[in-house]
Amino acid sequence: MQVVTSQSIRRCGEWSEPDGSVLLTYEDRFLRRKMLTTLHCEDFLVDLAQTTSLDGGDAFELGDGRLIEVVAANEPLLAITGDNLTRLAWHIGNRHTPCQIEADRLLIRQDHVIRDMLERLGASVTEVNAPFTPEGGAYGHGRTHGHSHGHAHANGH
Repeated sequence: MQVVTSQSIRRCGEWSEPDGSVLLTYEDRFLRRKMLTTLHCEDFLVDLAQTTSLDGGDAFELGDGRLIEVVAANEPLLAITGDNLTRLAWHIGNRHTPCQIEADRLLIRQDHVIRDMLERLGASVTEVNAPFTPEGGAYGHGRTHGHSHGHAHANGH
């Protein structure tokens, strides 16, 4: 059984040709210890020192030196477009909703409450299937999380 440790993670750009790949959703790319299966049905264990967020294009280096590329899987998302994406992004962020920011659209996970809010703000919202790689934490790394993050808000939302 091949085992991947923290020292065996290669970030995008730190490697060249993969020997295989594993297809993972946004949630699946946040892991510490998990058995994974490549697209060619080879199992390997990821056993990291701490929970780690991976991006599409990162790779696992197996014990025998082979590289397994992390591919971001398509997921059911909402594509948001409109006249003022900056304003729409602010409202999404104000609800602590992970958001992928692109030049001409925003992508979020499907959420009927957020969708309704955005449509009321004049956004066009379309269901799409695409890889989801939202912006990282406040300092450009790590993950943002949903609203249950352990503190109360004075305004009650």
